[in-house]
Amino acid sequence: MSSGLILWGALLLAPLAWAVLVFNRFVALRQRWQNAYAQIDVQLKRRYDLIPNLVAATRAYLAHERQTLEAVIAARQRARDAAQAATGRPRDDDARATLEAAEASLAPPLARLMALVEDYPELRANETVSELAEELRTTENRIAFARQAFNDQATTYNTAIESFPASLVATACGFRTTGMLRATTSAQERHAVPVAL
Repeated sequence: MSSGLILWGALLLAPLAWAVLVFNRFVALRQRWQNAYAQIDVQLKRRYDLIPNLVAATRAYLAHERQTLEAVIAARQRARDAAQAATGRPRDDDARATLEAAEASLAPPLARLMALVEDYPELRANETVSELAEELRTTENRIAFARQAFNDQATTYNTAIESFPASLVATACGFRTTGMLRATTSAQERHAVPVAL
């Protein structure tokens, strides 16, 4: 073979090799943001399991707050159903939007329940209620971290597929950007649960 033929062959194979490397990078980045989304689902399931236990533990103390307890359970069920629907479709922006809306509707009654737990000394003194409330607070923090990790991974993925010249491979192979998770509550609704000293 002549060196010219080898040079032409290398020039033809170099773009193909580059495209394969870029494609594989997109696959890896997509897997990372899908894994990050799955981690949110794990934490949401943990929260959905804790809520009925907390409601049951507080029911005797908060019988006069039946509406709050029922609102928490109903909102939890809607959020759980939306999470189950979104779990199998992490690329579906509509499913994620439905989950975000359901999570937003869960936040106010759950915050009300947590405030009631803090307002009643006998509830704070109850070891089971105290442990469940702390587990729920910890889970809320884990959810926030998981959402941040998802947004970080989604940003990396989106940036990679929108960057030129890699965007040519992304378009040709059908890679598309993913949506980011938004805050589930407004700035006015986000506030720390008051802690009695």
